[in-house]
Amino acid sequence: MKRSEMRQVAFQILFAWESNSLTDSVELYQQLQQVNKNMPSEMPAYLKLLIAGVQKNLLEINQVITEFLKQNWSLERLNKADLVIMQIAVFEIKFITETPDKVAVNEALELAKEFSDEKSRRFINGILSNLIVSN
Repeated sequence: MKRSEMRQVAFQILFAWESNSLTDSVELYQQLQQVNKNMPSEMPAYLKLLIAGVQKNLLEINQVITEFLKQNWSLERLNKADLVIMQIAVFEIKFITETPDKVAVNEALELAKEFSDEKSRRFINGILSNLIVSN
């Protein structure tokens, strides 16, 4: 399973978790496997890392995102899909040194193409680009 595919699955699991924090990531992975038969039977280590890492570091990740929002914006105003996409990217930028920052941003923009719209894509690009410039 490619890392880009893992990010997609991480997005789906974290999006569900955002709606219900009692969501079990392993159960959800198994449900996604039923739809996509190409997924490995065991959840890949990098996928586990993305999910657990975002969940464990959520407060810090959200603080980073908040720093780059315009004055009258808050996390609550953000589209949930956009927020989850940015949380995954910020986790990769801040906590996974092996993933180049530009790759994390590009992958976030690919997720936005799939799960959001062009306006959101530009918004996500602006936030994440400002983050990597300040890093």
